[in-house]
Amino acid sequence: MLPLQLPFSIASPGAVLRHSDKVMLTGSCFTEHIGERMARSKMQVYSNPQGIVFNPASIASGLHACMSGKSYGEDDVFYHNEIWNSWDFHSRFSHTDKDTALKGMNEALSEAGAFLPEARWLIVTFGSAYQYVTTGQAGREGYGVANCHKAPGQWFEKKLLETDRMLSEWEKLIRALQAYNPSLQLLFTLSPVRHARDGLVENNRSKARLNELIHALVDRFAHCHYFPAYELVIDVLRDYRFFEPDMVHPNSLAIQYVWEQFVEAYMPATDRDLLQRIEALTTAAQHRHRFPGTLAAKGFRESMLRKARSLKEEFAYLDLADEILAFGGHI
Repeated sequence: MLPLQLPFSIASPGAVLRHSDKVMLTGSCFTEHIGERMARSKMQVYSNPQGIVFNPASIASGLHACMSGKSYGEDDVFYHNEIWNSWDFHSRFSHTDKDTALKGMNEALSEAGAFLPEARWLIVTFGSAYQYVTTGQAGREGYGVANCHKAPGQWFEKKLLETDRMLSEWEKLIRALQAYNPSLQLLFTLSPVRHARDGLVENNRSKARLNELIHALVDRFAHCHYFPAYELVIDVLRDYRFFEPDMVHPNSLAIQYVWEQFVEAYMPATDRDLLQRIEALTTAAQHRHRFPGTLAAKGFRESMLRKARSLKEEFAYLDLADEILAFGGHI
């Protein structure tokens, strides 16, 4: 029988991710999908303090800002289409009120700066090696942005970041991260999302540079690792039925497959078993009985409440407040 998939085995990572580890994630929208899976599994995560960011230069700048305790002020935001924005942050931080926008940005950096020293893992997902740099028409010339905020095209010049420059910046950043948190492990992934608007040839050039950057860093630093999310989607799944209708974003089935491969590669058997126990509990908490007053429904809630309390006693760090309340318990 012919194989239906290209055989592919994930190399042993040389490091173990435990369910109890604190994990910070930053980068492209693919990072958010994995971060959501971790959060749903009751892991301790902090995702994207800048919001979704695609290029390595802006991701590095954001991490430096987290470590330095940078505070954004009036000079760091601009007004466009009746909204206050920052070139360094995703539009989810933008607001019609300037002070509200700045407050959200500074709180995110402060929270990330406090979380990062306690984190065991930092997961970084690169999406594109293209960066937009402001022209004089933007009011600030030569600034590399993380997000264009739908500003006029003449405000920017599009540049493909040089591999040597990215490598130099990230070597400095990794050394700074080592000083900030000596026990931190870095896990790099390359987003399988195609940046088709750049053009397919241009997208492939961009992904190639990012791939080379990641592997150069992994070769230089023993605490840096690579998880092949890109290869799993592009080379193993490789069918458009695993993509959204836009044909560029992996769909929920593809994301679930990548998540399962990630868990299998990085988490030990005991932690994988814990994930299953948590999933059973969270699924039960979402169940709505048609007749909640029946003895069967009450018995179900009591049984699940006992399991939730037992799990909480076994793993004190777990936040099961929502589940305990859903089963009729008290915090």
